[in-house]
Amino acid sequence: IPALATEPQFAQRLREHLEEEQLLDGRYRLQEVPGGRVALPVLEEKLSQLQLPREMPCGLVRIQDPVPSRAARRQTPAQKLRDELRRLLGESWSEELERNVPRAWQRHGDLVLLSEDSFRAAPWEKLGPVLWETVASALGARRLARRGRVLPDGMRSPSVTLLLGQDGWVEHVDNGIRYTFDVTKCMFSPGNITEKLRVASLPCSGEVLVDLYAGIGYFTLPYLVHAAAAFAHACEWNSHAVEALRRNLVLNGVQDRCRIHHGDSRQLELRDVADRVNLGLIPSSEEGWPVACRVLKKGTGGILHIHHNVETLPATAPPQTPVLRAERGSPEGAVSEGEAQHPTEDGGKETLGARIRPEWQRWAEATGARIQGLLAELHGQPWRTSILHIEAVKSYAPHVHHLVLDLECRPALP
Repeated sequence: IPALATEPQFAQRLREHLEEEQLLDGRYRLQEVPGGRVALPVLEEKLSQLQLPREMPCGLVRIQDPVPSRAARRQTPAQKLRDELRRLLGESWSEELERNVPRAWQRHGDLVLLSEDSFRAAPWEKLGPVLWETVASALGARRLARRGRVLPDGMRSPSVTLLLGQDGWVEHVDNGIRYTFDVTKCMFSPGNITEKLRVASLPCSGEVLVDLYAGIGYFTLPYLVHAAAAFAHACEWNSHAVEALRRNLVLNGVQDRCRIHHGDSRQLELRDVADRVNLGLIPSSEEGWPVACRVLKKGTGGILHIHHNVETLPATAPPQTPVLRAERGSPEGAVSEGEAQHPTEDGGKETLGARIRPEWQRWAEATGARIQGLLAELHGQPWRTSILHIEAVKSYAPHVHHLVLDLECRPALP
């Protein structure tokens, strides 16, 4: 890096001058150079503006191995990224460009996944590969990708562009479970970690699970690895997700306890096998309810875990409205500056309270009644359903909450 070397007695005066003119490069410490002089790092992009008083003797040198300053070592990754980009752009830097620099991202091993609106301004695109190399270096990554809109293909396929690197396969660890997937082909939802932790704690020993929307194994794996399910039938129609699911079953050593059904779960031919059915599809898993009823054991029934997005009225309920307490509230983690470990799905920032709201209870009761009717029609005899629990996973959008209903379904005794 460029620096101005001067005699020790002039170092403080030179530093004050450079700071006043905003020419000092604060990322690096003052260093001694041969001849007993002191070198003060300066911003290379501002060398052309360098004008020094004649009474301040100094000379321009290059420091080969600059030592980071204490302030630089305290920088957040986002601050470091902005500083590196400001240095790269020099006089072309502007407030518009700064607004286009991401302040949060997802990290998967050595790959950083940037948000959709990152570096969309025209000047960024003109920089080409040097931009992505600078961003990767600042964030300590070897590969970069940028997220786009989820494709409307019925599979929630991501529109992700690989910016730096040869492939998009990454590994992610949640609660001791290893997930590998291609970020350019498969969705991954860190925001669902609360539900994956809850699933992992369920008492499923000896049970058979049917997961109607398995994806890469978001819920299939916690059921097998931690909840001790005896066997799982994992249904998935996205071939990229199926490939990742196969790898993940092997990674976690449970491939012998799972059968993958590649195709539309509505056409699933399984019958009378499940003690538990996971319906992890949002905004609604309703199309899977008839299938879930068919796969439940007709003699003993079982438990359905039904995911759904439920809209909540913005008005506060009056004091006299009875309020049912949830067993656990799961507010979505806020995205802070830097790495977003648990980003929201759709920008929802509403904090969830620890209570079951009236709209949630009404949806759960209506769902229970509908499932009860489907089971009675399917088996030609009465069934009963009961609400075991309503889990608020996260705020998915303003006044819309991702819920999970644990619904017990049993044949009615004669």
